[in-house]
Amino acid sequence: MRAVRSDKELSPEVREQLLTKLSARFEKNMHRHPGLSWDKIQKRLDENPDKLWSLNEMERTGGEPDVISHDKKTGQYLFVDCCPETPKGRTSICYDREGLESRKEHKPKHNAIDLATEMGVEILTEAQYRELQKVGNFDMKTSSWIKTPEDIRSLGGALFCDRRFGHVFVYHNGAQSYYGVRGFRAALFV
Repeated sequence: MRAVRSDKELSPEVREQLLTKLSARFEKNMHRHPGLSWDKIQKRLDENPDKLWSLNEMERTGGEPDVISHDKKTGQYLFVDCCPETPKGRTSICYDREGLESRKEHKPKHNAIDLATEMGVEILTEAQYRELQKVGNFDMKTSSWIKTPEDIRSLGGALFCDRRFGHVFVYHNGAQSYYGVRGFRAALFV
């Protein structure tokens, strides 16, 4: 599903395929968004077509995006990667560019912060990660980088989360670390 024009606009065929997938996933997983209506989300997507490109990137990299909340004040819906484990197309990456550049050898190809920016999304905050875990059990075998506070990052650290033993855990690592089972989950407000 990479049929994208240079201005990040999806072709009509890819747009339709994506909307069909998103709608089907939404309807299949109503426990993630009780009381919400796909028609209202579809309207919001129609009003913000630039967000479809980012949702397609989430889908293309294995994220299986779905809505997990709605902000009544702003009218925005929060799409988050709802794949069971961290998206396979976004693993084996350092936290950010500084972490990547600090590696002397065995550098991975990318980092979470820059990749998220390229995709037009954000990595999850700790609060968003915990909100996601309320609608299902995610990262039971993998882990996901989360937005790290500047005071931790300035000392070389970065945070990640996972779910083990029925609990969500927040851990730390050097920002230059990377593992085959660690990536990031994306958040996109529409």
